[in-house]
Amino acid sequence: MSSKRPSPAKRRDSKRTALPARPDLDQLRVQSKQLLARLRAKDSEAVREFIAHLPEAQALSPARVATAGFRLADAQSVVARRSGFASWPALARHVSTLHALEGEWAFRSLEVEGSAVPQAMLDAARILIDGDRFRTESAEADYDGEFIIDVEAEPCTIDIQFVEGPEAGNRSLGIFTIADDHLTICLGLTGAPRPRGFRTTAGSGHALETLRRVSPARPAGVTGGHAPTAAQPAPLASTERDAALDTSTASFTIEPSALDVSLAGSWSPLELVRDGTALPETWLPSGRRVLRGVVVQVTFGGQVMVHARVRHDGRQSPAHVDYLHLSGAARGLVTHGICELRGEELWVNMSAPGAARPTGWDCEVGSGRVFSRWRRSDEAEGKGS
Repeated sequence: MSSKRPSPAKRRDSKRTALPARPDLDQLRVQSKQLLARLRAKDSEAVREFIAHLPEAQALSPARVATAGFRLADAQSVVARRSGFASWPALARHVSTLHALEGEWAFRSLEVEGSAVPQAMLDAARILIDGDRFRTESAEADYDGEFIIDVEAEPCTIDIQFVEGPEAGNRSLGIFTIADDHLTICLGLTGAPRPRGFRTTAGSGHALETLRRVSPARPAGVTGGHAPTAAQPAPLASTERDAALDTSTASFTIEPSALDVSLAGSWSPLELVRDGTALPETWLPSGRRVLRGVVVQVTFGGQVMVHARVRHDGRQSPAHVDYLHLSGAARGLVTHGICELRGEELWVNMSAPGAARPTGWDCEVGSGRVFSRWRRSDEAEGKGS
């Protein structure tokens, strides 16, 4: 085995598999002492561990390793390297940073692609962290998942895997810095590259979060979420789900439509009503609807509400629109709606998965529909893509 420092990607992968979700440095010290004791007792497995992970032992025979006089610092190096770290100090910094991140965090500010999210939208939101598991709670939805940090990178990096909630199955790459009770994270929205600095600009696909610690206590019930499995019951009755489920993206056929061109680009919300309840006006400035090619994405406050392949049929009046959802709780489901350009406004009314296509613009309580009005914010963006 090479004594070179593992690549960042390899370090991140090995940290995920070799360390518990909530690593304890004292327990790792105990492991090191036990490993050294086993080596001095000439335990064959301990000898193999030293040869595999300690550069100084790799050129020695097993018999020589057992009698070479390695010390506790060497055993700590073995424990660190088999966990994917270059040294014991690097492992210690990783574990200490995880503990520094632990607790409850409130949003001081949130900026998405250069635009500040209204504080009213943030007041009810918080992030709970326990080890490398987290939950983000907001008025819109809860997001559970896991993350991997690399504190040896400059700046420190964080890779987030969403496990449960609207972003389930998605991954975001970011950077962070923490000082006492202040945490700053610059995060790429789903599919965006990792930010290089703590700033966002229009169209960057980045969100900048500044947070303050509310409590350092270990939060209860933060498990990272539960990934959907085939054994779990479907959220819809079987007949409804059969009507809505499209098991193959390829079978969601799309014929070119003039609407694909006229609706392409970026749109800002004027109104959004979900199941009879209107989104507060203070939240609207943080929203965005982007159609690029045949993929539409709707975000509010940096959170992806819709990510879907879209199919338009302008032969109807109003035009028909279908979404094949690519992520979130509706992933794999097809929803049906209508859309219409009214002057400079775009009107869209979408039904819930498994429900019939709306025939009008009503969105009463219990309908499960989402009605929205949009105004173009960047006429050129997305056209021809």
